[in-house]
Amino acid sequence: MTPLLQGRIAIITGAGRGLGRSHALELARHGAKVLVADLGAGHPGSGAQAVVEAILGAGGEADAYDIDVTRPEQARAMVQYVLEKWGRVDILVNNAGILRDKTFAKMSLDDFGLVLDVHLMGSVHCTHAVWNLMREQNYGRIVMTTSSSGLYGNFGQANYAAAKMALVGLMQTLALEGQKYGVHVNCLAPTAATAMTEGLLEPDVLAMLSPAAVSPALVALVAEQAPNRTILMAGAGSFEQAHITMTQGIYLHEAELSAQALIERLPELADRREEHVPGTGFDQMRHEIAKARAARADG
Repeated sequence: MTPLLQGRIAIITGAGRGLGRSHALELARHGAKVLVADLGAGHPGSGAQAVVEAILGAGGEADAYDIDVTRPEQARAMVQYVLEKWGRVDILVNNAGILRDKTFAKMSLDDFGLVLDVHLMGSVHCTHAVWNLMREQNYGRIVMTTSSSGLYGNFGQANYAAAKMALVGLMQTLALEGQKYGVHVNCLAPTAATAMTEGLLEPDVLAMLSPAAVSPALVALVAEQAPNRTILMAGAGSFEQAHITMTQGIYLHEAELSAQALIERLPELADRREEHVPGTGFDQMRHEIAKARAARADG
């Protein structure tokens, strides 16, 4: 059987250890040529160099690249390096990240901004560097690394959660813009034991949360048969899909249109029966206009 990613060229940021390392090894195992991009990757003995050696030792093809994803010029230079080495870029996995956890009351704005710069703007810089290339070749697979912290919130992670949810919004729009060019954009929300989770979880839980248990989900999101505009969750061998939904809600006639009436009916509009996933942001307006017209037609 032909490997799922045979001949594909992949860039993975933050690939020197943890999830990035696991992703790189898994993509290479499925036939991709992998650029292991990481801060400090050019230093002898770095984690990125070790990942490259592991891939080469298994008969794959890989190279390491030293990058600070907060610097857009470095992202552009990285893509140019791959083009000169392998001729194209098929896959981009935005995995680079850091933590600066504190409650919002104790968090400095510098720590808030730094986390957004690495997670959000780092993904923007790398994606922007490959975007037109992928459109022109009518093929591309891009993965944003989001988190349940962004989707659902987590105490002490306001900066991280804001960045991770912003990546979902970025994915939603780029998936729409890239679809007709064969560029699929998705999000992966992993649960894994990495350097970012050290000291946060019990040893027996950490043992179950191997990064290797997440990486098959990554392959599914970058394969030729990959979905588009999907939030795939993965951890401990389990896989789920997250959705941002909209309830059917209520309509207030002009005579009852008031804050007090809305407050009294909040439980009703929160009813999740028949909730749906909007196709685009415009679907909110379409839904609301349709309800208003129907209510007015009924008198």
